[in-house]
Formats: sequence, C-alpha cells, structure tokens
Amino acid sequence: MDRKKFIQQTSLASAGLFFSKYAFSGTGNTDFPIVRVPEAQRKFKSKSVEALINQVQKKIGNPEIAWMFGNCFPNTLDTTVDFEMINGKPDTYVITGDIDAMWLRDSTAQVWPYIPLCREDKELQQLIKGVINRQVKCILKDPYANAFYKDENKISEWKSDLTDMKPGIHERKWEVDSLCYPIRLSYAYWKTTQDTSVFDAQWVAAMELVIKTFKEQQRFDNKGPYHFQRTTAWATDGVPLSGYGYPVKPNGLICSVFRPSDDATIYPYLVPSNFFAVIELKHLAAIAQTIVPQNKLSVSATALSTQVENALRENAIIDVKGFGKIYAYEVNGFGSFNLMDDSNVPSLLALPYMHAAFAKDPVYINTKKYILSDSNPFYYKGARTEGGGSPHTGADMIWPLSIILRGLTSDNDIEIKKCISLLQQTHAGTGFMHESFQKDHYEDFTRKWFAWANTIFGEFIWKVYQTKPYLLN
Repeated sequence: MDRKKFIQQTSLASAGLFFSKYAFSGTGNTDFPIVRVPEAQRKFKSKSVEALINQVQKKIGNPEIAWMFGNCFPNTLDTTVDFEMINGKPDTYVITGDIDAMWLRDSTAQVWPYIPLCREDKELQQLIKGVINRQVKCILKDPYANAFYKDENKISEWKSDLTDMKPGIHERKWEVDSLCYPIRLSYAYWKTTQDTSVFDAQWVAAMELVIKTFKEQQRFDNKGPYHFQRTTAWATDGVPLSGYGYPVKPNGLICSVFRPSDDATIYPYLVPSNFFAVIELKHLAAIAQTIVPQNKLSVSATALSTQVENALRENAIIDVKGFGKIYAYEVNGFGSFNLMDDSNVPSLLALPYMHAAFAKDPVYINTKKYILSDSNPFYYKGARTEGGGSPHTGADMIWPLSIILRGLTSDNDIEIKKCISLLQQTHAGTGFMHESFQKDHYEDFTRKWFAWANTIFGEFIWKVYQTKPYLLN
C-alpha cells in the first residue's frame, strides 16, 4: 500500500471504532469507548509505559485528553513492533501502522518518546536496542533506501521503479533525514543508558556508509550513484532530469532527492534536513570518540558537520518582505529558493525540536511567523481550526503533526493550550491521531492507523504534564 492515499470519507463505523463496552480507568468516566488494542493482542508490553499512562491519566483534568493519551502513547508498542533475538542480538522490526514496512525515519520517531523510560526498564531498553540493530542492517543493505521489509522474499509494489531496487526493500527514495534518524536514536539511547555495546563493528560500518553517502550527495565531483524514476500519475513521485533532480551548484550542502514526506524536492538542497544532518553528525562524532577516541569516523563526521553548517549559514537565509530574514525550505545554490514548509519532520517549524535552532533565535522566530501565515502555501485555516499541511495529502488537509510540533516547540501557554484544543477537536471521535484531516470536515482523514502521529501526540501531552500541567485541565 502506498503512503499516498486519496482523501476518503472515513466514518467511525467503517473504521471499526464503535464498541459496545465503555470504560476509562483514569477518572472513572464512562463516556469514552475502549479503542486501544486488547491486552492479549498487544505486540509488546512495558510496565513502565503502563505505569506512566496510569500516572498521567489520573492527574489530567481533561478526561478526553486523558483518554486520547492512553490510546496514543502506547500505540507503537501495542501495534507495530516485532521483537526477537537474532544471533544473540536484540532485533526490532517496526512498521509504520497501516503500511507493512519499516521506515528509518518513522521507526526512530515511533520509539523516541519511550527512551527516558528505558533507563529503568530493561525489556524496553532491549526493544530500543533492537531498533538500532535493525536500522544498521537496513543501512548496510542500501543507504539510499527509505523503507524496508523484514521478509527478504516480500515483493514490493514499487519493484518496477527505475532505480537499484534490491530484495527486502519496500521503497528507494533518497532522503537525507533517513540517515539522520538512526544516529539520533543511537545517541539518545547511549546518553540515557550509557550502554555502548550496541556500537559494534556493524554499527561502525553503517555509520561510515552514512558519511560516504552524504559526501556523494554533496555532488562536488559528479551527480553521485543515486537516481530514481517511477511510472506514475502522482507528480510528487517523479524526479526530473533522468532521475537526478534539478541541478544544484555545489556549495557543501547535501542533496535530498525526496522530502521526509516521501515527495520529491523541487530544489535538492532541503534546508531542514541539512540542519538535521549538522546536529546528528555532531552526535555521531561524540559517539565515535567514545568508541575509539580520535578515530577517523569522529574526524570525518565533525568536518562534514562544519562544512554543512557553514553552507547553511551562507545559503539558507532569505530576506522576505513583511517577515525579515527567514530560513528557506529548499535552495539550489544558484540563488533560487522555495518558501514553504511541509508538516513532516524534519521541517522548519520543528527545528527547535531537532535541536537545530533555538526557539528564541530571531531568524527562527521570523520563520515561524511565516510558516503560520497565509504566505505559506501549505498552511490551511478552516472555520474552527488551522495548521500546516503537505503536498503529500493535497489541498486543505491539515496534519496533526504540524499542530503537535507547534505545541512541542512553544513555551507560550496560550499557544500550547490552543494546540491541545485543536487536537482534541479534530480526532474525529476515534481517540487517535491521523496523517491529515480536512480543515472543515474532521471525519475526512487519511491513515486511521499512523503510529508516529499517535506516539508523538503522547510525547506532547507528557511534556505538558511535566512542565505545564495546568494546561491539561
């Protein structure tokens, strides 16, 4: 099944979300249906996750948000993980939800909120370590692919794509963030647990391949080995000029042929993804110094991070009338730029979440004003709601991810409360997040089972619970 789904009229009944039994353990409220997967059918059970759900639910004054938190926060563990030991090492395959494939990006984001809990929860720690091990296998198979199967014999619906498709690959769209996310997960896991055993020879080989791939896509000498074409009527799946994309003038930035939305870039220097690479290359250098102090991996990662960071400083900031200096979404090195934002992550809005910019940075503040305005072609306002969208889902479709990231990157009570209210208002009675919803008809949504959106909603509510609990009343 393709990630791209045309907007469907999805009633609650057809989504299988009407149940005869009603219960909610947090407050004794009986107004909400049981929509979480029954315990016997859950893929993975974590005592620490369950304890946190109970703790948060009991202290949230808003019963609907408490109910949604209990559904969404554990959704990745409940429905998407396949954990086992392979050759004495933990291995965790993580599907996105309604698509039976593992994205390097999504698999990191889906388990990300659980990392703080794995310090004391050894089983959860093993699960996350298994995700890292599985991601290493994927990178070593093909650093240019974005999504993989566990079953090497499974045939992809995209097998006819004009690119170097290999067994076990679901899709081969080159996205810079695909190689950033595994570093993000490895670094956070290490900092939380102090466990370095995951950084074995295979992990080092995968990270060396990450550096090699990033350098190839700086395209200083040639276009590199990657190209992609697809026979399709969906314009954002097409890559022009024999599958290499529109030309760039090499300047140190890394080309990303696709965005995190899996849509083709217009200008291959995707700014938020390059910011992400800067941060994660620094994290990679820190890990490498710990494994083998001053080894070549650390030196290479540091040098590349510095080069990309300098190139961003020189190429990514545009002066826009009415907003001042802001970050462009895409540039090409020739002076052309694309002003917009896409609701996936990395995005310009999410830069503070990725630790790639400070929320009080003047350029970021100006950029955020632009993103949340009608000057951004993919910011939509309905009669009662508003939020960022994406070419991926078409016009007038708002992504809960955009609302969640707006809340996660804000310290303003009014703005955070607004985000919570919008999410409560637009889940269409399902108790879960979706990929997108129509700005005026919330029951028209895409992807009823999208684990990343569910888990990051839980992350948002948990953060508010920890820092501003009064906003949950």
